[in-house]
Amino acid sequence: MTHKIVFLDRKSLIADLRTPAFPHEWVEYEQTQPSETAARIRDAHVLISNKVKLSGELLAAAPNVKMIAAAATGTDNIDLAYCKAHGIVVSNIRNYAVHAVPEHAFMLMLALRRNLLGWRQDVNAGLWQQAEQFCLFTRPVNDLFGSTLGLVGYGSLGHGMQKLAEAFGMKVLIAEHKNATTLRDGHTDFDTVMREADVISLHAPLTPETHHMISTREFGLMKSTAILINTARGNLVNEAALAEALTTQRIAGAGFDVLSVEPPREGNPLLDLDLPNFILTPHISWSSREAMQFLADQLIDNIEAFVAGSPRNVVS
Repeated sequence: MTHKIVFLDRKSLIADLRTPAFPHEWVEYEQTQPSETAARIRDAHVLISNKVKLSGELLAAAPNVKMIAAAATGTDNIDLAYCKAHGIVVSNIRNYAVHAVPEHAFMLMLALRRNLLGWRQDVNAGLWQQAEQFCLFTRPVNDLFGSTLGLVGYGSLGHGMQKLAEAFGMKVLIAEHKNATTLRDGHTDFDTVMREADVISLHAPLTPETHHMISTREFGLMKSTAILINTARGNLVNEAALAEALTTQRIAGAGFDVLSVEPPREGNPLLDLDLPNFILTPHISWSSREAMQFLADQLIDNIEAFVAGSPRNVVS
């Protein structure tokens, strides 16, 4: 049998893809708009998607699809319930960004704790040039050493964060699930983490339970000196509540690599912020060249394993 493989958003992956080791027809599209998806998947056996939405309605009109290879760890763009009910295997990518994402999160963390944007702003404004001594004390600088990092989500990325944090001399608290009634070994009550952490870093998947898990209530629990880092999913945080927390100085800062809608063509309250204590990057924490090549290799591994009858990294 010749398997038709359709990659719906090849442009989202800057890496070399090796040729699958079985008879196949390979079709790839740089990008796929919602109006184009149905026609492109109609005759496919295997779909590759990074962020293209694959609803049950679309998949119902593509009866030959037997596997969806997610070119990412997150699968919130795929109707997993439909796939499970109709025997479609969904495999995702695992552990590919264990260095890339933690490094990016720490870049944001360091920049905010040491007020990098604020200092750049002051130098550009000529304050250093006009100073009466060799340095400026216009903004606070805080070390990571001796501070507390709260991790929300403790998969491979959370583990990577812990290793870096301990190398910096930070204390690490691992948050239990929000509203949990029992504590797992090594975990700390969610609200306690919100109260005690100097930096809170999110690494949880987006599910109905985690949607807006950080909102006005949680900002009210945090220290006024706390920093929030989000390199996971935008909708983990109520963005309007974050904007208010930053503009009212309820918290000290935030570094985000994700938004609720990407790209944010219709605007977003966080895009309107022009503050030295807020850093926004365009969902690129995962995208080091090394991480993307690891992803590309594992993507083909997943497809070959499915065709060989031994699916791996299965989420549905």
